[in-house]
Amino acid sequence: RDRNGGSHRYLNMEVSKNSLARQREQLRQLIDRRHSHVPLPALIARTNRHLKGWANYYRLGYPRKAFRHINHYVRQRLYGHLRHRSQRPWRPSKGQTSYAAFQRMGLIRL
Repeated sequence: RDRNGGSHRYLNMEVSKNSLARQREQLRQLIDRRHSHVPLPALIARTNRHLKGWANYYRLGYPRKAFRHINHYVRQRLYGHLRHRSQRPWRPSKGQTSYAAFQRMGLIRL
């Protein structure tokens, strides 16, 4: 039924919890401390390619909440990866958020 209580019917399709868990596990393997030797543009390109494919599959329906969750998880993983990449932890430029810094580096947002 319609979310607003009307009589209109539609397909209510959302991303399942198991699918989100599988996606988080795949992203955890993509953005790992073991990949600290991979150049950052290559790591972001590989992550973008993976995210685009996943988003295209789940674009049908109501994926907004799942996309928001995955966006947050990717930013969190990248931030942790960059902080532990060398002895001098990465920080965004002064006056810039990590979200804006990742967008400037080319990370897509679902």
